[in-house]
Amino acid sequence: MSEGKDGTLVPTARFLLWGGLVAAAGGAVLCVLGWYGISGERFAERQLPYLASCTVPGAALLVAGAVLVAAAVRTAPTVPGEPGAPATDPTAGWTDPPPAPSSDGPPLRVPGGTLAHRPDCPLVADRADAVPAAGDPALAPCPVCEPWPP
Repeated sequence: MSEGKDGTLVPTARFLLWGGLVAAAGGAVLCVLGWYGISGERFAERQLPYLASCTVPGAALLVAGAVLVAAAVRTAPTVPGEPGAPATDPTAGWTDPPPAPSSDGPPLRVPGGTLAHRPDCPLVADRADAVPAAGDPALAPCPVCEPWPP
């Protein structure tokens, strides 16, 4: 939504939708008029004015209308609970609670790395070169797995 002159909120999606529909309708009318004009002319040099004045601008309006309608659909507010609406609860639809991070085992590090990771951290889980961190105080905690409390 955008703010109007008097400070009230104006629904942008509605303007985009109606502007897109009007542009697409105008483009369709121009394309039909251009086709009708071209169909009555036998020589190509007499068809060109209809192409230039009706058919090409009509096609451009059709494309612009489609873009505006797509923008309106993309910016339209969604009602919670409606299909396709974002969930307000991040755990909605989960059958089990998310797994607790595993801290079984010492923190790991990658040779030459500056971060300490939990053993199940996705950044080191599949790496064969990960070694125990051995309590190195120079290592920072991994921002993904947070191996120890701050």
